[in-house]
Amino acid sequence: MSEKRTAERMPKIQAPTVAEHRAAQRAALLEAAREILAESGAEAAPGLAEVAARAGLARSSVYSYFRSREDLFDALVVDTLPRWTEYVVGQVSRARTPGAKVLAYVEANLHLVARGDHALMCAMAALGQGGDAVAESNRDFHENLQGPLREALAAHGADDPEHMADLVQSVVYSGSRMIEDGMGERKARAMVRDLLGPYLS
Repeated sequence: MSEKRTAERMPKIQAPTVAEHRAAQRAALLEAAREILAESGAEAAPGLAEVAARAGLARSSVYSYFRSREDLFDALVVDTLPRWTEYVVGQVSRARTPGAKVLAYVEANLHLVARGDHALMCAMAALGQGGDAVAESNRDFHENLQGPLREALAAHGADDPEHMADLVQSVVYSGSRMIEDGMGERKARAMVRDLLGPYLS
């Protein structure tokens, strides 16, 4: 093969280094899969060809990053969990008092559920095959997510912030189920404030 034809077949590097280029392409594939899944739902989950097309890449290039569709969705779960944590931690950090931080934690989680992020994560998990990386990511997710909550509870005066955080998390789970069953986010958040407000004031 001539040098000219070889050069024509080489992909154009869109980043300063090959490593950065590969990272950008992998991120584009994950974002494309996330978008399609959000639009279509788990019942019409995309295949690798559809994901590649949305990302503007050749189907064959997908296999440089993911072995299978299941591998892609496992990677998507691992990529998405820190985004959830980042949003919740950010909302908690903006609150000024320990009590307000606890409420911010609950309300931030409920907002993500109402926005559809939880349903999207469940769909991703159902389409993947699990494994050690996903299990480890889940453990890190719950630990990192509840850390600021435990700190806020301790600052508020809780004698046992670890177990108190579990109780607050049960409120999040209950509120999440209500929202996914059709309750509006505003009403769910108002109920949480009515329940926790007297304790946190």
